[in-house]
Amino acid sequence: MRGSAQKMSKMGAVGAVAVSATLLLAACGGSSSSAPAELDPNADLTKQTLTVSNWAGYYPEDLPAKVQEAIGTPLTIANHATNEEIMGKLTATGDSGIDVAFVSGQYAQALNDAGLLEPMHPDLIPNLKNLYPEATQMAFDKGNVFSVPYAWGTTGICYRSDLVSKAPDSWNDILQPAEENKGKITALATERWLLLPALKSLGYSINTTDDAELQAAKDLLIAAKPNLLAYDDTTFYSRLISGEATMAVAWDGWCNYGTAEDPNIKFVIPKEGSDLWSDTMVVLKSSKNKEAAQAFINFILDPANHAWVSENILYKVPNKAAMEQVGAELAKAYPNMGMSPADLLKEEVVVDVGVDSSKYTKVATEVTSN
Repeated sequence: MRGSAQKMSKMGAVGAVAVSATLLLAACGGSSSSAPAELDPNADLTKQTLTVSNWAGYYPEDLPAKVQEAIGTPLTIANHATNEEIMGKLTATGDSGIDVAFVSGQYAQALNDAGLLEPMHPDLIPNLKNLYPEATQMAFDKGNVFSVPYAWGTTGICYRSDLVSKAPDSWNDILQPAEENKGKITALATERWLLLPALKSLGYSINTTDDAELQAAKDLLIAAKPNLLAYDDTTFYSRLISGEATMAVAWDGWCNYGTAEDPNIKFVIPKEGSDLWSDTMVVLKSSKNKEAAQAFINFILDPANHAWVSENILYKVPNKAAMEQVGAELAKAYPNMGMSPADLLKEEVVVDVGVDSSKYTKVATEVTSN
């Protein structure tokens, strides 16, 4: 099994929206990002230093040495466990000391709305050309104005093909399961993803803030709860491997960890549709090392460097050149790795819902506590 630390990191990467990004930023009193700073394309990067905050296990251990060798800038990596943790650091003071942060897309959106992000400088990031065109169409930042995607994926049903009579194809297979699967299903507890199956089953947006729609989703989730084995964001694939569970709501990359041990474990996107999540790289406006920060992002977008994510963490990356190196081979063992960007973009992009995020917190609390 590949790196448990990598698997644990993903709960933070896609997850926990218990506190609204916008609420976290309220004290900043910021507005949307201003024009880019004037940067020197000929800056001596050996005179700059970088502090990057990322999830543990979401990068190669020798990254600092490789970055310094490639661009000449000393690099320190500070790990964060969740989006909330890094958001707290970035918003607590005027200068967190962090130059580049890895955050999920809706959090990048909130940081930019608060005026805390430096816009990207395409002239200093020539490797942007390696991104799929679809990677520039994310609803939270069309055109990659203030963020650059690092990894992306979707959510679906991970299941034991040898233990179910019929392969699942609908969120209703989770919400209203066949008798043989009752008590053998896990769901995600992270708020936006707790509600996702019910919202999609009802034909609603995963970004809805409509009270009636959220109430209907809550009612459906409460009715489905007796059929669950557990809410499980981190070990569901182990339950599938053991046979304790037959189906699980899962992020695609995490399902691959189970498939790595048992090829009977499959992944499917339900016919009602799902989400498109993305983890991104952003540069803080407070950074005093902006040229090096842009060079760091350019380094990551080099195909050989970006391919590491897919090869080692089994997540898709929005880098066409990188996926052409590794995607076809990985897709033989992990079919969801072969999902095309065009098909991925058919799913609904997760965006920040601002202060209405508290509505999701309320529903999630009421569902899981009943």
